[in-house]
Amino acid sequence: MGVVFCQLFCQSFPPMASNGNVLIVDDQPARAEDMAEFLRGGGFEAHVVTDVTNTEYSIGPGSELDVILCELDLEGVSWEDARRTLREMDVQVPVIMFSELADVEHMMTALRLGAHDFFPRPVEDRNALVRSIERCVRHRQLRRELQDSRHRLEIANAELRGTVKMLEQDQQAGRQVQLRMLPATPLVLSDYVFSHTVIPSLYLSGDFTDYFTVGDHCVTFFMADVSGHGSSSAFATVLLKNLFARKRSALLRKDDHSILSPMAMLQQANLELMNLAVGKFATMIVATLDMRANTLRYSVAGHLPLPVLVSEEGAHYLQGEGSAVGMVEDARYEEHSIDLPPSFMLALFSDGILEILPPKNLIEKEQYFLDVFEQSADSPDELVTRLGLDHVETAPDDIAALFLNKRG
Repeated sequence: MGVVFCQLFCQSFPPMASNGNVLIVDDQPARAEDMAEFLRGGGFEAHVVTDVTNTEYSIGPGSELDVILCELDLEGVSWEDARRTLREMDVQVPVIMFSELADVEHMMTALRLGAHDFFPRPVEDRNALVRSIERCVRHRQLRRELQDSRHRLEIANAELRGTVKMLEQDQQAGRQVQLRMLPATPLVLSDYVFSHTVIPSLYLSGDFTDYFTVGDHCVTFFMADVSGHGSSSAFATVLLKNLFARKRSALLRKDDHSILSPMAMLQQANLELMNLAVGKFATMIVATLDMRANTLRYSVAGHLPLPVLVSEEGAHYLQGEGSAVGMVEDARYEEHSIDLPPSFMLALFSDGILEILPPKNLIEKEQYFLDVFEQSADSPDELVTRLGLDHVETAPDDIAALFLNKRG
């Protein structure tokens, strides 16, 4: 009997009847044909095997069989040998076994072989047999559906992996473009030093910073934190970068002084994001440094944390408020002007920094943030280390930082 079950050979069958495809294994031809005729009358496709040593059928996942009806008392068959081989095979076709002896030993042998059901000979309740066969057919059909679903899922997963790989390549390319949009770091202008760092939560970042000279003694700089993550937010940073570049050029070509007015730049950024109509908004800080007068003009558009100014007198937040750009058409912004100390450090961060600080609530986070500046204000590098930014691999949110240093 080991030959029957252990050699996988995919034999073609006639088209399967609606009730199922049954293989009858019995070395008594008359009895086997009687069973086959009975099943065919019930709508099953029945096939008979009487010479078990010279017949091969597939019983693996690809088998067309739905159920096997097999005699336990086959002449010359060692079920102990067959059982050892069956354990090594991926048997998928359910088996119903028959025996003229309905004792415990025969039933246990059937169970050890993995039989789904057992019937003593003669089969007195053929309706019970049909119900058992139908259960096996349903079981087999479910296994096929599961196999088909698994196959389709594997194909879908392969396609998805290909798509994800392509998207990752696109994101990496976009990341390189975005990095090239960032300003040189550090930028040294006389006693002033600008530097920055950006840590994206994905390849692309919705956080962006820029700084550039305007005229011979001014520097305009800004920090933007666009809502959301990924490509759409990164595209909005491209728009903001382009806006400031156009306004910088307009100062020379059209005598348009908007680039020197943080409030005017926020109003323009608000208008352009509203016109973009993609549901994106951004918190921003825009500032202009006058290196000749050592003064700072700045405006805030819903940005947290506020800029931190560190000097010999300690560390404190600069004051300012206003709605984020891109939310309401008639947004209004305030412009502040301060005299800067002879020696100072000004730090602007996006709100991603608050996500990695130890305290739980916002008030405690802001105080902890300020305490770090009080304790580590010698250089931006020390701040980056103290805040843990030098070993952040995957940030829960984009993090951007801009530093302005002046040494007296």
